[in-house]
Amino acid sequence: MFSYSFICLILLMGQQFDLTPVAFDWPPGCEVVEITSSLDQVRQPAYFFTSDSDVQQPLIVSLHSWSAGYDQADSLAWKSYEKGFNYIHPHFRGPNDNPMACGSVQAIHDMDDAIAFAIEHGNVDTSQIHIIGSSGGGYATLLSYMKSRYRARSYSAWVPISNLVDWYYESVGRENKYANDIAQVTNPEGVKEGTFVLNVSEAKSRSPYYMQTPILEREGSQLSIYAGIHDGYEGSVPITQSLKFYNKVVRDFASQEKSATISIGEMLSLLERRNARYRMVGESNRGDIHFQRSFNDDVFVYVFEGGHEMLIDRAFADLIKSTR
Repeated sequence: MFSYSFICLILLMGQQFDLTPVAFDWPPGCEVVEITSSLDQVRQPAYFFTSDSDVQQPLIVSLHSWSAGYDQADSLAWKSYEKGFNYIHPHFRGPNDNPMACGSVQAIHDMDDAIAFAIEHGNVDTSQIHIIGSSGGGYATLLSYMKSRYRARSYSAWVPISNLVDWYYESVGRENKYANDIAQVTNPEGVKEGTFVLNVSEAKSRSPYYMQTPILEREGSQLSIYAGIHDGYEGSVPITQSLKFYNKVVRDFASQEKSATISIGEMLSLLERRNARYRMVGESNRGDIHFQRSFNDDVFVYVFEGGHEMLIDRAFADLIKSTR
């Protein structure tokens, strides 16, 4: 096993990180490592462990949520450990409230650098790389799908953001902090006490929805998108962020394949009737699928009974299926 570099504090190129780990019982052998960016040499922390199997095993790349970093508690670490998989939980510039994070060129490179690190130092079957995240981690998963140089076997995006422009205005209407975050990312000079303004072109450049799908590079990959039916009402990300992105990718794959896309009427039905037809009371119904659609074996979308969340057991079970 290689020698890990432990880190308590990094101060490099004017960027300071508090690397005191969040209180969470990480699995045995899960260590904090530092990864030097291949783009700008800024060091980024990650939690990482390698499989001790005699044969190469899948790599789980678990991506933190919008306002978090590498040290965010992650139940997928234990799921991966129990299966004997490799696992990495990268920082990729941390919370999405500054221009260096949030879909920046640097953050996207950091995700790829984390995969490269895990391959170099782990016991990785490179045909079984699996990228997963929820909320801001779902956003990062979509970014990786659109921009990564690696051909992962699966990309699992739970309750993701796909369009920062739309989400900015949705967040303004909900009066939550995310509109300010997006303004800090796209137009930091325009953020003053009590006021902020979106830079639309910059927001589009960081939005998976406005990126060209790399069709050839995703041959053999599966993209699965999960939206909780009550999200947007009881959570911060409307399900249209998932549904519209699914349509965009399917159209990029096959512009004439209208039967595989989701119609405006179907979207309206899901939005308008979720309080009645789609409202299921009781924990036993949580996770039930209200709506699903797929294109070949390439792209899947599921609308489930739930809110702004990842259903950990379901997420990992679906991921396991894609390793076969």
